[in-house]
Amino acid sequence: MQLSTLEKLNEARSARRAAVVVNDTSSGRAQAFIEGEAFPAEWEAAISETLRSGRPKLSALDERSIFINVYLPPPRLVVIGAVHISQALARLAPVAGFDMTIIDPRTAFATAERFQAIELLADWPEDVLPTRPLDRYTALAAVTHDPKIDDYPIRAALEAGCFYVGALGSRKTHASRVERLRSAGVSQEAIGRIRAPIGIDIGAASPAEIAVAVLAEIIEALRHRDPAEQGHAT
Repeated sequence: MQLSTLEKLNEARSARRAAVVVNDTSSGRAQAFIEGEAFPAEWEAAISETLRSGRPKLSALDERSIFINVYLPPPRLVVIGAVHISQALARLAPVAGFDMTIIDPRTAFATAERFQAIELLADWPEDVLPTRPLDRYTALAAVTHDPKIDDYPIRAALEAGCFYVGALGSRKTHASRVERLRSAGVSQEAIGRIRAPIGIDIGAASPAEIAVAVLAEIIEALRHRDPAEQGHAT
């Protein structure tokens, strides 16, 4: 691998941004692009598919072919609330390949005994997130049912463009949440990105079943995110 390509990949890794390396199989020439950078329009469909799937791809273009390697930041799951659903997610998320962090200022809930081998921060989200910023490869799930804890990270996730923003609560609860977010200046378009009630509708009843529904919805959002947000063609 050329030094310039390696440097670009290291730059993308440090910034938690996606990158692709496009190899022309005929000439052996390789070009690296970080998400957001311009790339040839003829490569748009192939690169977009690769960024969405996270898998390398061989594509035929006219009389030549290109091989696209993709490098995605490890997906993260930030859960607001150290509740029973979070305990189940703490067992499931690492199996699905997600780095997971739980944030909850309520020290009676946020205890190491209840959450082992998972990063647990017993502090307010507004104190944590400015130094631990969210990004487009982060999913946020707010599950405390407490607006004083949930509302700030939901706004922060929408502003950061997190690929998934979910919030626990009934439709009535979410309607109240929507009004609070509107009053805080959040646009209707952004509010429309919130998955609420949280999780795929599988009739989940127990905390473990809800956790399965939430994780499935997060994976769906990751694999179906808009590829137009990952890069721009010239």
